[in-house]
Amino acid sequence: MIPHGGNLSGLRQRFPDAPEPLIDLSTGINPFSYPLPAIPETAYTRLPEEAQIRQLKQAAAEAYGARDPEFVAVAAGTQLLISILPRLLPAAQVSVLAPTYGEHAAAWSAAGAAVLEATGPEVLQSGDVAILCNPNNPDGRALDAAAVSAIQAGRAGRGGRTIVDEAFAEFGEAHLSAVPAVPQPGLIVLRSFGKAYGLAGVRLGFLIAEPEIARRVERALGPWPVSGVAIRLACSALGDTDWRQHTTERVARAGERLASLLSAHGLAAVGGTSLFRLVRHDRAPAIGHALGRAGILVREFPDRPDWLRFGLPPDEAAWTRLDGALGTVL
Repeated sequence: MIPHGGNLSGLRQRFPDAPEPLIDLSTGINPFSYPLPAIPETAYTRLPEEAQIRQLKQAAAEAYGARDPEFVAVAAGTQLLISILPRLLPAAQVSVLAPTYGEHAAAWSAAGAAVLEATGPEVLQSGDVAILCNPNNPDGRALDAAAVSAIQAGRAGRGGRTIVDEAFAEFGEAHLSAVPAVPQPGLIVLRSFGKAYGLAGVRLGFLIAEPEIARRVERALGPWPVSGVAIRLACSALGDTDWRQHTTERVARAGERLASLLSAHGLAAVGGTSLFRLVRHDRAPAIGHALGRAGILVREFPDRPDWLRFGLPPDEAAWTRLDGALGTVL
């Protein structure tokens, strides 16, 4: 199993005496979640209709900058898309710009592909499929949209595909998105609803690609790929440009505050996005342990024990507890 953030039950098992409520800074999910609109009872009692799915695709196309809603396929989270793409688009060789979200390499490897992971962008020139997270998780490494489009343009002549996971291409990073380049042949973009809108439990994600690929995904997922509740929530949230602008400013302020707090404790950020900061420290395991004892979960990396990733604290109580906990160990 690949370790992921958000495991508060595991934190409780490790530190049963940690103060409650536990604070989860490990996921990179926006802590300032979209306010829940009124949901009609029919969203729970009736199956979603095709017209509602089309409405959701239209809302996603407009929010993400796709030229046509027919380029959009919807799914119960981008993780589901990551898992099924290797079966829908078989490939012998896959290249991954690393280090990055581990489920990409794992899914293609499980499907029988030879996976090459490397840290330089030149790796994206090889393989039948190239994969990058942009901006990257966990270090925030980013390529601009023109660079991503140029990478796929160089691959298209030999039938190559490029999958761009844009889970963190939100708020201050929205300009990095390759969605406006779709339907460039072979370009596939994944967008996560839950991270940006702070509603990860809704389980909703989007694939944006040329129509033939989007339809292949829709056929694989079958009817009713997402719930009626998810449709209602997302159509409201994706169309709320005022909330998005306000939240862009809010997470920017919180990110600057987080960087300042970490720096004050000797933890200089070495990467990040609007929704998290990555730090490097020789005592990172001890710091993570001390924070766990204080009831604060941050992201640790078994392959990089000198790294810690901090999400944005959700409220003043969490800021105070984080400041105090860091003060006990640094």
